[in-house]
Amino acid sequence: MLNKLKKDRVFFISIISLISVLIWSIFNIKDFEKTCNNTLNFLLNKFSWFYILVMISFFIFCVIIGFGKYGNVKLGKDDEKPEYGLLSWFSMLFSAGMGIGLIFWGIAEPLNHYIKPLNGQGFTQEAKIFAMKKSFLHWGVSPWACYAVLALALAYMQFRKNKPALISSLLIPLIGEEKATGWLGNIVDIFTLFATVAGVVTSLGLGALQINSGLNYLFNIPENIKVQLVIIGLVTICYMLSASTGLDKGIQTLSNINMSIAGILILVAIIIGPTFSMFQNLFQGFSAYTKELLIDNNNIFVKGQWYKDWTIFYWGWWIAWAPPVGIFIARISRGRTIREFLLGVLLVPSMVCFIWFAVFGTIGFNVDSTVALEAVKRTETAFFVVMNNYPYGAIISTVAIVLLATFFVTSADSATFVLGMLSSNGSLNPKNSKKFVWGVMQAALTIMFLLAGGLEMIQKVSIIAAFPFSFIIILSMISLRKSLKDECVNVETSRLKQKFREMYN
Repeated sequence: MLNKLKKDRVFFISIISLISVLIWSIFNIKDFEKTCNNTLNFLLNKFSWFYILVMISFFIFCVIIGFGKYGNVKLGKDDEKPEYGLLSWFSMLFSAGMGIGLIFWGIAEPLNHYIKPLNGQGFTQEAKIFAMKKSFLHWGVSPWACYAVLALALAYMQFRKNKPALISSLLIPLIGEEKATGWLGNIVDIFTLFATVAGVVTSLGLGALQINSGLNYLFNIPENIKVQLVIIGLVTICYMLSASTGLDKGIQTLSNINMSIAGILILVAIIIGPTFSMFQNLFQGFSAYTKELLIDNNNIFVKGQWYKDWTIFYWGWWIAWAPPVGIFIARISRGRTIREFLLGVLLVPSMVCFIWFAVFGTIGFNVDSTVALEAVKRTETAFFVVMNNYPYGAIISTVAIVLLATFFVTSADSATFVLGMLSSNGSLNPKNSKKFVWGVMQAALTIMFLLAGGLEMIQKVSIIAAFPFSFIIILSMISLRKSLKDECVNVETSRLKQKFREMYN
């Protein structure tokens, strides 16, 4: 019994601590929310430069590692083949990384920037370009670089060095295995579990709200807590069933379905919308985005409320999502080279995001200004309000709700899988019993915060947690660089020894 408690101490401490802290926060939600607001405002006001700087460093690190001498190093043994085919790999990493957010913000964000740009007048051609380049910035290479850095370091330690699939494993090259597997490592893993749960609960809550809003807008289904509880309950059953079937059958199948539905949705949108304008906005937005990638878009000295509300907020959000997404991407990337991994994780999902925002952003730009202003009043319904003004808009919105639900299930499924790994000493195939506990925990906490009206607060908690977690990602870059350098030195030493043996024999 003592051995089991010691083995599972991360699991038990996390569950007990999480329940205690969150029950306390709900019963004191006003005070807790005030503390969160003050902390978040302090971080956004004093450390906005830090968020921007670390996001730039993630991208630069990926470029250096991917295109340098370490690019051909395998995430696994030298003769290993990729565990998953390219299509399934792309589908899984994309579904886990961003899926649900594309429906939520695909029309809403570009439309917000188009109506009220940072500078100049809204509803102009300049405002369109501004809206595209900022949407590309917030959803393109930068967030995927954040995921890629952590995922790459984890995959390398798991599959190349045979270490547990834990965030604490990243500390081994820096502090040694004994400390990394002791209480210091346990604290890092428990903190990672907390950050993961906070991010997932927010995503589940926002997903339930948008599905409910869409059903209300299309079919007059009441928009209230009872319907949201039913949605969460049904989704919970789906992702629990998916999680119990394992990675190959559950998440992989759902992810492939997601991408198929998303492909159909975007193809229909291109056909019914202003097709030429979509491609024009794509190219003009992409041109503006790349020109200003390291100047205006990532200037660490930017100030102002607009940047705090959008760019800095997003940077904290993506860092907060790095633990569950990074761990999951690492899990599905065995057998790929570092260069192949980085090209796949950085470029393909980013291009899909660029196309998605160009297509649906243009659909938003093309409606009457009255409709546009009405759409941005509520982010949850922006997609449905705009699509209602196009042919077959109701059908497209219905398909979007289905896609929202499948993305919803996949995100929760992959997060449940990750939580199971983190609380099972890094097991690549955690037991269904632990996945079940985390699945129920996620649903219960989402319901509790919806009932308490504290969903926005838990989102802020997640972003606050991103600040200390950013240092863990920085350490992971240092750790990976050190491990790769040591490996190359060892390989070169072995090669020289072999050469001397051949010479003297």
